[in-house]
Amino acid sequence: MKKVINIIVILVIVGAFLGTLYYLYQKSEEQPMVALTEQPIKATIVNKTVATGSVLPRKEILIKPQVSGIVDKLYVMPGDKVKKGDLIAKVKVIPDMIAVNNGENRLNRAKIAFENAKIEFDRQKKLFDDEVIAQAEFQTAQLNMKSATEELNAAEENLQIIKEGASAKMGSNINTLIRSTADGLVLDVLVEEGNSVIEANTFNEGTTIALIANMGDMVFEGKVDESEVGKIKEGMDLILTIGAIDNKSFKANLEYISPKGMEENGAIQFEIKAMVNLSDSIFIRSGYSANADIVLDKVVDVLAIPEKLLQFEDDKTYVEVEIGEQEFEKRYITTGLSDGINIQIIDGITENDKIKSKMVPANEVKPNS
Repeated sequence: MKKVINIIVILVIVGAFLGTLYYLYQKSEEQPMVALTEQPIKATIVNKTVATGSVLPRKEILIKPQVSGIVDKLYVMPGDKVKKGDLIAKVKVIPDMIAVNNGENRLNRAKIAFENAKIEFDRQKKLFDDEVIAQAEFQTAQLNMKSATEELNAAEENLQIIKEGASAKMGSNINTLIRSTADGLVLDVLVEEGNSVIEANTFNEGTTIALIANMGDMVFEGKVDESEVGKIKEGMDLILTIGAIDNKSFKANLEYISPKGMEENGAIQFEIKAMVNLSDSIFIRSGYSANADIVLDKVVDVLAIPEKLLQFEDDKTYVEVEIGEQEFEKRYITTGLSDGINIQIIDGITENDKIKSKMVPANEVKPNS
């Protein structure tokens, strides 16, 4: 019995050894290689360059105060639509103490002058009524009275303007009421109630209270590399894709190419602008990032092959065309427009030709491939 067991163990070991040898032999045996082929197709080829940038309103209007002071009230918030003349904010004037003091002194002097003129007017009027003085003398008193009254009113208004930034005579058009200067959408409100603001002057551009833009007139602002800028010109069509809006493209028309380049990340870039054709059903927010495909050239329904199939010999281009079962010949061709993936074939092959693509092991080839 023990002898039988030993024989079985030996047979198992020998069988395992022979199986291993066979497996190694199969692995070491080199598989024959066969060539895969592809046929030319009819395709539309577009040669384009890409510009990166963002979509912005053509005009953004900065709303600034006409007087310096404190923001007393805000009437809008970002996203509100406004019309020209709508209230944006109200500014409370913080008067300069020196100007207030001078204004009060002027008003006091005007009151004294008015009181003196009134006394003299009343006295001259009584004498004129009693026919003691001539009309010419009374007219002088009348004129002095009118002048004193005008100066008193002017001094009162001046002091009111110094303290409040406006007078009662100005009505609704007072400088402390900040109004929109155009129709549009409020993009941003840059101050809060209680913030100090200053008017524009020689030394300061003034505080921006709000930013307003017409969202119905948008432009794409982007940059093109110096290697591509010579290929584009005003009037070219652009295909705009916006990162925040999926599965939607927009048409645009190139309006401007900067005559001066700027260095950016070690390369020279040229600014471009293009008018965007908007869709009524899609709202585009200011500042969306976008890519613009600028169509440089285009051919429709032409014979084409993948550019990876091309081979080169000196200054000639060729492909290998199948002439029999796994037999190929070199065929020189004339190429045209390329989009980086497919290339136009002008001459050298036909739509029915099979072109060598790549070599693969025979056991990896699927039937009918």
